[in-house]
Amino acid sequence: MAIAHTLTLSKQREEPNALNNMRKKSTNESSTPYSLKLKYRTNAMRLLILSLFLFVSLPAQSKAVSAISRKDGQKCVQAYNNAIKENIRPELVSKLSPIVAAIRYSENGGKGREYGILHSRCKPTYRSQAGWCAATVQKNYDRWVKAGKHGKFISFLGHRYCPVGAKNDPTGLNAHWIKNVTHYTKRFK
Repeated sequence: MAIAHTLTLSKQREEPNALNNMRKKSTNESSTPYSLKLKYRTNAMRLLILSLFLFVSLPAQSKAVSAISRKDGQKCVQAYNNAIKENIRPELVSKLSPIVAAIRYSENGGKGREYGILHSRCKPTYRSQAGWCAATVQKNYDRWVKAGKHGKFISFLGHRYCPVGAKNDPTGLNAHWIKNVTHYTKRFK
């Protein structure tokens, strides 16, 4: 069929009805209509393009997932992946998911506070913590872009996520947050 299709395309300039004749023959010769075969090829091409897109973003995502798996176990990897999928736009997953994993390592919170989210509406579960963290990273990335991308994104994020001098930081640990998140993000990219 591929050879016949190629011949048809080359003869199309010579014989305007050649393509239509070939379609009729194709339909009569097999049980699958030509338009359906073309649709399968189109869908296969879309799948190939999507696979390539995912493959390109896979290394950063897989390093971040491996880091979460080492720190929290496979059950938490599912929660992390779900939080990333639901809160970070697909085109930014490879860029922002390592930051979410880096926040997990930097915050190093105990059960129910793994990502350092202290908001009263955030449930004390791993999935809720990861989801709020991922949503905060995505929203602040959008704010940073809208503000003109001045400075580094992790610095911009740190001033909102973990501000120095906050009332809930009596020992001054927030001063190390930007440096720590930057360090882990480089490891997980």
